[in-house]
Amino acid sequence: MKIQRRITLGIGILFAMILLLGIQSVSYVRQLSQATGTILADNYNSLQYAGGMLQSLNDIGEDSVSRHILRENLALQRQNITEINERESTSTLERHIASLSDPVTEAEIRTVRQDLFRIMELNMAAIRAKSLAVEERADYVMWWLIVVAALCAVIAGAILVWFPRSVLRPIDVLKRGITEIANHNYEQRLEFPGNREFESVAESFNDMAAKLDEYRRSSLDDLMAAKKRIEAIVDTLHEPIVGLDPDRRILFMNREALSVLNLPQEVVGRNATEVALSNDLLRRLIRGLCEKKDPEPLKIYADNKESYFQVENTPLYITPVGGSERQFVGNLIVLNNITRFKELDSAKTNFISTVSHEMKTPISSILMSLQLLGDTRLGELNTEQKQLVGSIKESSDRLLSITGELLNMTQIETGKLKLMPKITKPIELINYAVKATQVLADRFCCFVEVDYPEKISKLFVDNEKIAWVITNLLSNAIHHSPEKSRIIIGAVQREKAIEIYVRDFGRGIDPRYHTSIFERYFRVPGTKVQGSGLGLAISKEFVEAHGGTISVESEIGKGSRFSILLPA
Repeated sequence: MKIQRRITLGIGILFAMILLLGIQSVSYVRQLSQATGTILADNYNSLQYAGGMLQSLNDIGEDSVSRHILRENLALQRQNITEINERESTSTLERHIASLSDPVTEAEIRTVRQDLFRIMELNMAAIRAKSLAVEERADYVMWWLIVVAALCAVIAGAILVWFPRSVLRPIDVLKRGITEIANHNYEQRLEFPGNREFESVAESFNDMAAKLDEYRRSSLDDLMAAKKRIEAIVDTLHEPIVGLDPDRRILFMNREALSVLNLPQEVVGRNATEVALSNDLLRRLIRGLCEKKDPEPLKIYADNKESYFQVENTPLYITPVGGSERQFVGNLIVLNNITRFKELDSAKTNFISTVSHEMKTPISSILMSLQLLGDTRLGELNTEQKQLVGSIKESSDRLLSITGELLNMTQIETGKLKLMPKITKPIELINYAVKATQVLADRFCCFVEVDYPEKISKLFVDNEKIAWVITNLLSNAIHHSPEKSRIIIGAVQREKAIEIYVRDFGRGIDPRYHTSIFERYFRVPGTKVQGSGLGLAISKEFVEAHGGTISVESEIGKGSRFSILLPA
């Protein structure tokens, strides 16, 4: 049955019940009204006429009008005879009134009065009988209306329960079907037998579900093929790769990773934290996920030799369909094999160390020869020869300085840097740097000022290494300052640390290069001062080896302030 017909049927039944109850109620009320009107019209009027005749009978001896009123009421009573025996009583009354003498005797009045009382008793009895009949009828009507109303209420209640269910049942079925489709259950089908309106809806729904199921199957095949293809690509990569979900569950691990980590294929799908309990290398990788700084390369025995791997951790984020905020979906850990680069770096370090060490001997010979040339006992040099000797000495000194820096760098790279710390006053380190750069400051006409507090803690450092750092910073400040410029070198107490700084008022350094200047071989673009680009890198390594830090504050046109912070 169509929903429209069900609605029409339900409303029609309710309307018919309301109409039936209304008609029945009006009919019964009308019957009661007619019964009440009959009592008023038949019996009450007779009582009124009898009462008028009694009043006239009382006054009949006093005036002649009373006899006329008596006859009028008698005529009205004769026209209002409604009860059994009332006609005979009325005829008797009429006969007795007609025989009244003039003047009227008491006997005649008494006889007429008795006739009137008889008529009144007849009507009173009729009123009582009719009232009882009306009451019985009213009781009957009341119970009948109660039964009809109860029946209507039961029918209305049944319609109230059945009708919404009948109308909403197919809608609920359709809603459940849509929910199943939304939950990717494309095998859901709908049936509405006997419901023409929803049969077409069910056909469209089933057709849609079938097409979605077919599309899902084809898409699933494509996705599985793509997944297999990606897995094959990942497996062919030479770098070990590990994928984790947000709960640290292992999503995938290629053959290289399984081989390097010495794990079976069965670990895929398990929690990485649990697997790491019995695997030290995986435990180091999991621990590295929480570290913000770049981890040190891992030294692993792989490919029948000691290999080095640089851990690269990449957090993965996606933007869900229909969403606007990115959602974290896991981590991708890649172990980049840097063994070849380590070997090349080691070869480069050994080469530089060997070359630098071998160059120191001829450089020292050159400097000694220059010193002998400058000795007047071997003969006087003319002006041009003295300039040439000075130029050669300057170049030799610069070459010796670069050679020393290269040797320091090779010590740092090979891990052979040894510290020999002792208790030292900061002023001793500052005075050493000032004396070491005095000739350079005089050449550039720079004025070096020492800013030193009266009370300051002592340091426990390697004098040679830290003095070299301060000297390097002061030398850089002199090289990058204009002539007749001030340079301030000093120390400041910082709670449990000592800050030694060098302040110049030169060109300054672009903030973009504040980090890069501490990298090896880096030189600020546009700098005319020649150098190896190793001074600040070596200074950083020396300071950090003492547990300290080195930093710079600089702006273009406002000079630079380099500072090292060492534990007191």
